[in-house]
Amino acid sequence: MRRRKQIGAIALLAALLTGAAGASFAQVRTKPAPSTEFKTLATQAEAAREAGHLDEAAALYRDALRINPRWAEGWWWLGAIDYDSDRYAGAAPEFQKVVALEPSYATARVLLGLCQFHLGLDGEALKNIEAAKVGDIADDVQLRQEVLYVEGVLLQRAGRFEAAREALGSLCQCGAAGQDAVMALGMVALWMTDAQPPVAGEAAQVTLHVGLGACLDARKNYDAGRREFESVAASSPHFRNFHLAYGRFLEDAGNSSGAIREYKLAIQDEPSSVLARFLIGAAEYKVDSAAGVPYAEEAARLAPKLPYVHYLLGLLLVDTGEFKRAVPELEIARKAFPGEARIELALGSAYAHVGRVEDAAHARAEFQRLNKAQKAQNAAKGEPGTGGAAQIEIKDGMETAERP
Repeated sequence: MRRRKQIGAIALLAALLTGAAGASFAQVRTKPAPSTEFKTLATQAEAAREAGHLDEAAALYRDALRINPRWAEGWWWLGAIDYDSDRYAGAAPEFQKVVALEPSYATARVLLGLCQFHLGLDGEALKNIEAAKVGDIADDVQLRQEVLYVEGVLLQRAGRFEAAREALGSLCQCGAAGQDAVMALGMVALWMTDAQPPVAGEAAQVTLHVGLGACLDARKNYDAGRREFESVAASSPHFRNFHLAYGRFLEDAGNSSGAIREYKLAIQDEPSSVLARFLIGAAEYKVDSAAGVPYAEEAARLAPKLPYVHYLLGLLLVDTGEFKRAVPELEIARKAFPGEARIELALGSAYAHVGRVEDAAHARAEFQRLNKAQKAQNAAKGEPGTGGAAQIEIKDGMETAERP
């Protein structure tokens, strides 16, 4: 069951129209010049809406829009009325009209995406929500929380687990994660792409406790989070991907040895698991890279077409001084991820050690360029710099997430 939206569209969108959006809409409204009939209908529609007579207002807006279909504000209010009444099939094309008339107005695109989510149009919804994020979305707490939840669910369904973890974790950090968000985060932690969370039985209980643990992880409340995972370990230790989820939690809590233990248990449950081997290798990097090499080699053997396992193996080989073996692994990774600064850094080191001086210089220069651009991007977002030699990050498109 999808949760009901949190925002009250009519009150919210009224507030949003008092700012720059209102001025932008006014420009569109005056091209072409409004007729007397249009002015009358627009005035009557506004009065009916402000009086709370929404059905009457909707009818008047439609009449006015038949005269002036380029009236963005009218499409906006018509969309708001339909959205507030859960008439998403009507609201979606109305917000689409606003987006067509005002392409830079990110809030309209967000609301279009929310409508599409409620209509089950996941791909289009995620596309519009992500496009809106690069714009200036209205600074409304409830709207932003609703968008984070919907974005997290859409990313989870698409198997983009790291991005979903970030979106849903943000709700946990600000104390705004209800049970729906917790269940979605549990599905993310368990690498589940199901369209809806389990509603009963062992699966529902495991997903809930793992979600609570992951939510507490996002809040850095590791003691309470560990209790949630331990309750699952006692009742359902062999639930699919549980040990992977617990291992990720333990890594965040600074317990690398405990995390590796969980990943090894995951291999016992699923001997062909590429992801468990990848996570062991990643956890061992810069700690005991030699111990991580065999796991990365197994991952590459089991999934030779997954370039990030080659990246991991290359990093581990560089760290253990096996530079000649590292070069082809890292070159596979570079071809797949040409914008990844850390690959260039590792390649620069490997090339230098095998005597490929010009290639080493080029890789190091490319690392500097990419790293500088990333730091500038992070600074613009108010985020800390990453640093080129940091621990391995799992990223969507690089991870080896296994589907159910």
